[in-house]
Amino acid sequence: MTPTHLPGHVAIPQLDRFNGAPAADPQPTLLSCLRSHRWAHRITAHRPYPDLGSLLAASDEAAYDLSPADLAEALAGETLPTLPEDTYEAAYTALNAAYAAYEAKFGHVFVISLDGATATQTVNRVLEAIRSRLAHDPEEERQVAVEELRSLAKARLTSALGGARNPAARHKRPTPGR
Repeated sequence: MTPTHLPGHVAIPQLDRFNGAPAADPQPTLLSCLRSHRWAHRITAHRPYPDLGSLLAASDEAAYDLSPADLAEALAGETLPTLPEDTYEAAYTALNAAYAAYEAKFGHVFVISLDGATATQTVNRVLEAIRSRLAHDPEEERQVAVEELRSLAKARLTSALGGARNPAARHKRPTPGR
């Protein structure tokens, strides 16, 4: 498949490789961005993308169409936000309690895009978001979780194609107490 370049668009070598790769090749990368096989298949099937913006728009569209089963699959593959190394033990305790309350209420891991957050803002943003979102009913929280997954997928796609994004957007479970 020949990469498509439109006038005024700068070619991104990684996007050209993504566009021209056999269908199975981008699947692991896509699944690391959003853990939904249906989403990854849709992104792959609609290639080539003329630019990163088109790919990100396609990512959004595919994420809007996640069925409840697709959403469950994507959420099952998520992990909790990475905390700065110098986070106090008390913060881990508070976060672990909040994570447990969230998972008990909604049945899945808490997801949040921390794009743009500094390391010092991470703990406060996560705690504030969990406390706020615990007030949601399940359908309201489903919509918020989909938005967060969309944002995470876009940041991860951009990063996978060589763009610089906030490393705090990567997710891992905190080590202490979990």
